[in-house]
Amino acid sequence: MRQAAGVSALALSQRSGVSRSMLSRIENGQVSPSVETLDRLANALGIPLTRFFADLRCRTDFSHVPSGKGLRVERLGAVADYRYELLGHVLSGNLFVEPYLVMLEADAQPHVTFQHPGLKFLYLLSGAVTYRYGSRRVKLGVGDSLLFDATALHGIEDIGPLPVSYLSVVFTLRG
Repeated sequence: MRQAAGVSALALSQRSGVSRSMLSRIENGQVSPSVETLDRLANALGIPLTRFFADLRCRTDFSHVPSGKGLRVERLGAVADYRYELLGHVLSGNLFVEPYLVMLEADAQPHVTFQHPGLKFLYLLSGAVTYRYGSRRVKLGVGDSLLFDATALHGIEDIGPLPVSYLSVVFTLRG
């Protein structure tokens, strides 16, 4: 869970007050920590204490969306003429995943000021665009992909031939 959260052993030790040596022994299965120690670690990781006791082999998260049946989502502050269809969801765990099919409608305009926490993965399905990430510009055609830290300004700078559609998946840690 520490690694999934992207937290170093030193940082977790400092945040939780659990020594690095104790943390190492816990992670390697050499000791059974007290509930108090687990509570301090859970608080430092920003997860519920019960997460340590979840049987990951019995997880029931499963999402199937048949072709053409994505849930149309009206996103608050969404750019006009960018249509979003949610393609799945995960209700538990540390990782929040938002997979969308994004389709640009005929009057869609470029928009380069998206900015949010997490990582973003894009895969162009149809059309062509010029995508801006910070000061970089990348021309994308069908089958091209991008993966980047979404905290930087990003978005479509130029729209090529329509129709344009792409898969957009945002990954963030639940907080």
